[in-house]
Amino acid sequence: MDKLPNILLITVDQQRYDCLGFVKKYPVQTPHLNQLAAEGLCFSNAYSHLPVCGPARQSFINGRRPECIGGLWNYSGGLKIPALEPQEYSWARSLKEKNYETGYIGKWGVHPQYDATFYGFDQCVQEKEYTQYLNERYPEYSASTSYFGKKSTLPLEYAKTHWTAEKAITMMKEFSSKEAPWLIRVNFSEPHLPCEPSEPFSDWYHPDDVPMWPSFTETFTNKPYIQKQQLHNWEVQDFTWEDWAPVVARYYGIISQLDDAIGRILTSLPQFTDPSNTIVIYTSDHGDLCGGHRMMDKHYVMYEEVVKVPFIISWANTIKPGTCDQFVYNFLDLPPTILEWLHLPIPSFFQGESLVPLVENHLMPDWRKEVIVTYNGQQFGLYTQRMIRTARWKYVWNLTDVDELYNLKSDPDELINLIYESSHENILKKLRETLFVELDLQGDGIVKNQWMRNQLLNGNKL
Repeated sequence: MDKLPNILLITVDQQRYDCLGFVKKYPVQTPHLNQLAAEGLCFSNAYSHLPVCGPARQSFINGRRPECIGGLWNYSGGLKIPALEPQEYSWARSLKEKNYETGYIGKWGVHPQYDATFYGFDQCVQEKEYTQYLNERYPEYSASTSYFGKKSTLPLEYAKTHWTAEKAITMMKEFSSKEAPWLIRVNFSEPHLPCEPSEPFSDWYHPDDVPMWPSFTETFTNKPYIQKQQLHNWEVQDFTWEDWAPVVARYYGIISQLDDAIGRILTSLPQFTDPSNTIVIYTSDHGDLCGGHRMMDKHYVMYEEVVKVPFIISWANTIKPGTCDQFVYNFLDLPPTILEWLHLPIPSFFQGESLVPLVENHLMPDWRKEVIVTYNGQQFGLYTQRMIRTARWKYVWNLTDVDELYNLKSDPDELINLIYESSHENILKKLRETLFVELDLQGDGIVKNQWMRNQLLNGNKL
């Protein structure tokens, strides 16, 4: 490698994998991300290792799972817990060994007191700066008071999506004027609810044209209590698809608006630096139910709508475009990948794997055959989950409620819980044993006591 690459790392919040144009499942228009996907390597089985923004983002900075850090849920919502302290490892600091300029823009979620400059970033543009900007330039604007969103009265140029994009373009211009390579992390807070698209995107999708999610036929038969309870917590227990369709239309709209903002960044890139010497990464911290399984937001579930994420890596003339179907973790696997590309030491405590072998050879026979996703509670009470997903099966260990077992080949929408089917006892036993081994290797404290081991390994569950 003669010249170290620049790295443009774009992270969004609560983007469903299936709600992007290039996935070709729902009528969401994302032309700029479609182009990025066509030029890069798309991971069709990328997963969030803990589908809550704070824990996921702390892991991304540090390279370990939240259970090893103490960041079990968002520090701003629930019982007080630790956050990732500045003295902990941050891979962004390692880039200083190669003289990288580093910048961070937008959503944080790593620590309530310390911003990104305490974790190895030279510059940090915080979300609160947008609030100040908006108060000065558009003081009459009133944000939505409902989680269901609304049509925004903000002109597009004042929208947070496009403010974030302009900050990214400004930083790219500044960093590219210097001799050093750069890392810029751009963290959009969209399409997280409440969705408030501005014109023209607020009118792009009519509710009548929004197809019903297949999982909307959910009956909650043999499902954990908390799922049906979640409907009552959000007060959506009586919502029909006609109630949900406008909400989903706004979700589509803010995704297309977000795509437009990302497009501005990507089309500006060649003005400042050589695109063939720039790694562009796009992903999300987790997905969103948005009416899937009749539920809202995320939390308490391990459905694909929430745990599966979009993940694209583009590096012109270096990474061959295509699709990789292997199981990957976006936030756990990226740190060792980036360090390997830059010929930097990879810490032994990292819990992800470098994706470099997959990038070079999309089919790796000895690559991981499953993903493990965890959840520890928040928002409506503590509720612990551990999930293992293979090519065919998904098993969810709900420590305080009924477990879940889904055949993803015959039931891709996860509507039929097979946990009580005696014909699946052998596969269930194998999944539980594999889950235990993986959790134990990762140092997950939940399997360190005899009661939980007994529950998982011996199937001592109702």
